[in-house]
Order: sequence, then structure tokens, then C-alpha cells
Amino acid sequence: MRRRTSALLASGLLATTLLAGCSSADQNGTTMPGITPLPVSFELHEGAAPFRLTESTRIIVEGDAATAPELLAERLRAATGWEVPVVAAGSSAGSSASDIMIVVAPGEAPDGAAEGYTLEVDSDGARIGADTPAGAFWGTQSLRQLLPAAIERADATEPDGGWAAAAASVTDAPRFAYRAAMLDVARHFFPVEDVERYLDQLALLKLNVLHLHLTDDQGWRLEIPGRPELTGIGASTSVGGDGGGFYTADDYRRIVAYAADRQITVVPEIDLPGHTNAALSATPELNCDGVAPAPYEGVEVGFSSLCASPERAEVTDRFLADVLGTVASLTPGPYLHVGGDESLATSEADYLDLVRRITAAAAATGKTVIAWHEAGASTDLPEGTIGQYWNFVEPANDDEVANAVSFVEQGGALVMSPADVAYLDMKYVDDPQTALGRTVGLQWAKGPTTLDEAYAWEPTEILPGVGETQVLGIEAPLWTETVSRIEEVEFLVFPRVTAIAEIAWSPRPDGGERDHDAFFERVARLGERWDVLGVTYYPVRGVPWTR
Repeated sequence: MRRRTSALLASGLLATTLLAGCSSADQNGTTMPGITPLPVSFELHEGAAPFRLTESTRIIVEGDAATAPELLAERLRAATGWEVPVVAAGSSAGSSASDIMIVVAPGEAPDGAAEGYTLEVDSDGARIGADTPAGAFWGTQSLRQLLPAAIERADATEPDGGWAAAAASVTDAPRFAYRAAMLDVARHFFPVEDVERYLDQLALLKLNVLHLHLTDDQGWRLEIPGRPELTGIGASTSVGGDGGGFYTADDYRRIVAYAADRQITVVPEIDLPGHTNAALSATPELNCDGVAPAPYEGVEVGFSSLCASPERAEVTDRFLADVLGTVASLTPGPYLHVGGDESLATSEADYLDLVRRITAAAAATGKTVIAWHEAGASTDLPEGTIGQYWNFVEPANDDEVANAVSFVEQGGALVMSPADVAYLDMKYVDDPQTALGRTVGLQWAKGPTTLDEAYAWEPTEILPGVGETQVLGIEAPLWTETVSRIEEVEFLVFPRVTAIAEIAWSPRPDGGERDHDAFFERVARLGERWDVLGVTYYPVRGVPWTR
């Protein structure tokens, strides 16, 4: 399979095919469908008449589907100009062939899966069944992908054959409960509108967690009442001196609410005890010598640390309680991330002491604590603490393995984010320029990362004793040392995040080998949709697809 893909690449045919979108039409004039992430079961009813939207299309809702019906209606209205009313089942005449039915009730999802759904599409209408609002929402995202890509454009021109979706049956549910992407807003700040734009694209791929890296050496990005210096001095700059910024409490609530409407949980991270120069520069008393360092605009790591001195214990613990308590109170989701990585300036004894105090303060807020895998060196983690593994698919050493497995041994689980396949800030192989005219990305994680590599790994085959039940999910982080605009973020993220989304959602294939060719074809169809949505992705126009 990969030999065939490589041959296509060498001949130049793969790039042409991907840029063209790989679209084909059946005998009814509808585009042959592809859904990403790959559903558990997808049956195309060849020869059957398609489902068609018309001016009389309604979305009929039975049960509590939360925001899913209205968000779908908004998209259809914008594209078609039609009314597309959302009505309760039984409140009007029975459904017609152009209606979309959304039913949320026990027994609708396959095997009772909390986020599962069924989707039936044919000439008699479209029907989504789910046990929960989340399942209903993911069903609407699959229906979007069955409709022509132009449905994503406001004031679209109706395509040839109309707004049609090929007749099909879908039964679907996620493999892992935690399917995440991370956005680092500390090294470079991104305004609320950019985060909302990013959330829209993650939702289409059924990712259900946005991990926001809110603090680091270069910036503190969240308002903490009573500590204005954190968003004064601490938020004043970013990498390269590109300017600062921060979210007010209301800004953050807006992001959380926008995400929740799309069934996405926000996981805030306050990185501790290292990666803390922004906090230390704003709060002199947190430093062992009482002297604040200058704000930092570079990209080095491992030089900063909270003070573990007994003389600073009261100050440090009050800081932890204030900050983590505030963040927890602003965050309705169940998780609070406390960092714990790359504390190279902290002695082992001080690190273990600080991890104990940091995780205890986080757990005291009532949240489930998440930390990077280094924190597994501690044997005093709160019950149920989640570890995030960020080393390589082939771990660097036994200590990395032991630290990660420690979370499981202490009753927790793991989120898998191996840097050499899941970090989205890695360069592409040919180091292309973005549409904005400059190269972006890093290559410390064993060099550039291809789409094939991002799709070829298995999260249960990295750490000994860590199998399906010990993996909470997977995450694709995006660090922003080299990117300062949302278009540059998108360029690095898309399409590689589709591979992470599919590994997190879709069943592990029999034999363990994923179909790369079929995946690339579905990604190409997503490319058509990204074009309409205005998403910047690789390849951009004029840049060949290189892996």
C-alpha cells in the first residue's frame, strides 16, 4: 500500500489528485462521499436516489439535542438562503423527504455509546439518532461531509444536481473518550476570534478537547483577580517581542461556551513549576532571591522554576491556591492541566516537593489533574491523575517509560502525544513557505513529520503495560514559537491533525494496518471543504504535496 502511494508521489500524480479533490459522481449526480474520521460502519447504497435539501427542508428534533440542530440550521441557511426552521417533533405535520430528523433517546446510539450516533440518508430524508447531545452533534458533522463542500460557503451557488447527499447508512462511535488538540497561546497570543475559528475546524473532525496552554516563560494569558501583575508584566510580550495579550475572565468564558456548544471541553494549562518566567517576572516574591527576572522573548526551555525554599512556601502555596482555584472556577469541564515538564532548573528533591504541592492544590479544586509525563516521577499524585506522554514513539530511555507508566500504577490513565508523530508544530519535509511568505515549524522531534507518519502509529504499542483501557485518549499539540497568526497555525495543523483525529476516533483496523490510500482520498475531499471555509492548509496553491 505505501509502495503504491510512494510511486504516485514520485510520478507527481498524488499531488495532482489531492489538489483536485479526488471527487467523482455517481449516477444520480451526487458527489461520492467520504467521512473523516472514518466511521465504524459506512454503507453506501449504490443506485439509490440521494437525499436532497429543498426550500421546504426543516430540522425536526425529538429529545434534547442541545445546540446541534441550530448550528446545523445556521450553516444550511447561510449557504442556501432558505429558512430551514428547527421544529420539535409532533409540533407540526409529519416529516417530508427533504427534512432532517434528529432523535436523542436511549437506545438510539450503537451499544449505548455516549458519543455514538446512527445516520441514515436516502430519498425519504436524513435521520440522526443518538443517546446524547454529543452523539447528535457528531452526527451532524458527518452529514455535513456527505453534502457538497459548497454547503460551507455563505450565499453559495447551488451545485449541479442540487444540495444532495448520496444514500448511505452510518453507524459510529469513538474509540477513545479524549480526542484533543492543543493550542499554545503563551508563546504567541491569539485573540478569542482566532480560537473560535480553530474550534470550528476541530469540531468538524470530531475532536472533543481543546487544551489551551495558557502560561509559559514568554507570557501569562489569563486574568487572575487580585493578581493584576500577572496580566500586566506577565502578559506584555511573546517570542521575538511580537507583543502580548491576555484573556479577561469574560473572554475565557466566551471561549469555553463556544467550545461547549460544539461538544468540546476546554482543558486549561497553567505550566508549573518550570516554564514560569512570566509569572516570576510579574511576582518578585515567587523567586527565591525576591528579585524578578526580566520578561523573556526567546525560545529556550528549562531555565525557570518556582522556588521550593521553605522560606517561600507560604507565598508559593498561596499563589497556587489563587491561580488554580480561579482557573478551576472559570472552567466547567472536569480537567485542570498543571504542566510539570522540562523543569531542568529544579533539583530532583525540589521538583518532587513542588509537584506534590502543585497537584494537591489542583486536586483541591475538585478537578481531575493532568500533568506532562515527567510528573510521574512523583509517587504522591492525587488519585486518578492523568499523565500526558510527549516523548517519542520509541521512548528515549527507561526513565521516560517509568514516569509515564507511573500514572497508571497510581490509578490514573494516559493521554498519548508522542512528539515525533503528534506534534503539529514540526516542519514539513520540504520546509515549504506558508502563504504568508515565510517558513514555520521546528524539527527537534526527529526531524520533519509527514502525514503518513502522523497516521502510522498506534497509541497502545508505545509503553509496556499501557493498553486500550489505560489510554484515555490522544492529543495533537501545536506549540507557537514560530507562528504568530492563525493562518500559520492552520498551515501546520491541516491536514496532519486529521490523522490524529482518525486514530483517536476510528476503530483500530483488523491486523493493525491502516489504509493510507483511502485516508489520503478522504483528506483530499476535506481539502475541498477547507478551500470553501477559507482554511489555510498544506498544500497551499502552487506547493506540491511532499511527504
